[in-house]
Formats: sequence, C-alpha cells, structure tokens
Amino acid sequence: MKRKGIALLAALLLMPSAWALTLDEARQQGRVGETLSGYVAARQQDEATLTLVKRINDGRLQQYQRVAQQNNLTASEVARIAGEKLVNRAGSGEYVRGINGQWLRK
Repeated sequence: MKRKGIALLAALLLMPSAWALTLDEARQQGRVGETLSGYVAARQQDEATLTLVKRINDGRLQQYQRVAQQNNLTASEVARIAGEKLVNRAGSGEYVRGINGQWLRK
C-alpha cells in the first residue's frame, strides 16, 4: 500500500499542469504585467514566470495573426490595439508598463 501512495504522490508532483503558474496568479503576485505592445512581460526572472510569459505570448501572437488576417491588418497593429485594451483593463494592484517603459501599479 505504501508503494501506491508514493507512486501517486510522485505522479502528482511531476504533473506540470497541476502546479503550473496561471496568468491570474502571476498578475496578482506582481510577477508579470501587461504592456502596450499587447504582450505580457515578466517582472520576475524565475523559470516559472518566464515559462508562463512565453506560453501566453506565443498564444497571443497566434490569435493576433488570425485576427489580422481576417481584418486585413498586420499582427503588430492588432497587438497594439489589444495592448491598449489590456493595459486599460488591468485590475487594481496589477502592474502595467507605461509609455515611458516604467512599471506602474494600478
């Protein structure tokens, strides 16, 4: 019986999705912030944060490319429009990067 318990615990510990950092958690903890470029940026340089930022930004790029194609725009134009909206929608206590490149806490 002990072996099954240890195996179950090991399996749970090795499941990345069970312990993966979410975007909402990272925002609340001040580890990431929204930028006017339409992409999230890391405020902390640890592995979990950087992995999350890459995953989120890769997904956003795909979405921006899809929307751009449908609307005869460039992905950069769509990203900029989205960036303005994301910065404006950031919640209280979350970080955003201003025009001057400095982080501001809303």
